[in-house]
Amino acid sequence: MRDEAQPLRLVRLRRRTHFLLDSGGVGDRTAQLVHGALVTLVILSVAAVVLESDADIAARYGAIFAAIEYVAVAAFSVEYALRLWSAPEHRLYADLPPLKARAAFALSASALVDLAAILPALLSFFLTADLRILLILRLARFFKLARYSPGIRSIVAVLEAERKALAATGVVLFGVVLLMAAAMYVVERDAQPEHFRSIPASMWWAIQTVATVGYGDVTPTTAAGRIVAAVTMVMGFVMLGLPVGIVATAFAEEIHRRDFVVTWSMVARAPLFATLDASAIAEIMRYLRAQSLPPGALVVRRGEPAHSMYFIAAGEVEIELAEGPARLGEGQFFGEVALLRKTSRTANVRAITPIKLLVLDAFDLHVFLQRNPEVGRRIEEVAASRAEFRARSRDGDLIEAEIDERDIASRAGAP
Repeated sequence: MRDEAQPLRLVRLRRRTHFLLDSGGVGDRTAQLVHGALVTLVILSVAAVVLESDADIAARYGAIFAAIEYVAVAAFSVEYALRLWSAPEHRLYADLPPLKARAAFALSASALVDLAAILPALLSFFLTADLRILLILRLARFFKLARYSPGIRSIVAVLEAERKALAATGVVLFGVVLLMAAAMYVVERDAQPEHFRSIPASMWWAIQTVATVGYGDVTPTTAAGRIVAAVTMVMGFVMLGLPVGIVATAFAEEIHRRDFVVTWSMVARAPLFATLDASAIAEIMRYLRAQSLPPGALVVRRGEPAHSMYFIAAGEVEIELAEGPARLGEGQFFGEVALLRKTSRTANVRAITPIKLLVLDAFDLHVFLQRNPEVGRRIEEVAASRAEFRARSRDGDLIEAEIDERDIASRAGAP
């Protein structure tokens, strides 16, 4: 029995390790503490590498920088080992055998960044030569922040998705530089042979001008050269704006798509809308309005008229129930009955972290249902078939389907 239970405990420990390191752990204080500690170490270690490049600062605070380096390397080494061990729990490698899952993870971009973060220290044990070149590897730790920033991950996804367009833009940009360098070589080589003696030599001027930096160390002196320079500067504005526009547009689309998918999943998960088709859910999403509240803010008050339903886009709320407090987190909802029945709030709902809510007002839903009576009939059929939607005073606007039994804390454990 003990031998059979041991693998199960290891699987649970591995799953918990993966959750703490990779999942984000919304509402999990341990995960938030782990992520906060790792982010702090990344920032401190990168700052130490940058500051110790100054000889005076290094002489004064060298011991502190060394201590930060030792702690960071130890923590990042443990982190890398744990990520490698828990790799079979990663959703990308869940279908692979454990050994292959770990090998696939080790070759991923994020794992290579993790390895680069500790590689300089590992090499210092085996090599005695001057390893200043490994300074860049230590600064690679900065990119570990991408794992904890949805914005950076979105930018990486955009660059990956638009790599072909950006590569094409780079080819065209190089062609412009080459063409302008050749033109300047033709018109200025006799006037300034020291600067425009060849097309490769002229490319330094072309790169400066296309990039609109213009150091001034190389300038045309002939009328034809000035005309070529003017054309180059105008083309530089156009060419540099092209990749910026591509990335900006793709980034906006990525953010919109991510928010759309998250919002869609929340709306479709609500029992009241579970039977609706894609077009109806998309139409209802147009009526959602955003609301942000700080920790401790009262979202709804017991006894007040219920007129809105709330989807939790980020953060956590606590519902004060008779059997004990319940916590709802990202992706959950409350107040669904308020959209159909005239009820009163039966519990206080308070934000326990900074929260972002998506609010659907009953008035807006009723307007939508009047314009789409078929959808209205389907929603009423769902409400009529489910006991928790019946107008009973003790039920109020909070339905049982919204609360998981695991969310309800015991009275002894309630704060």
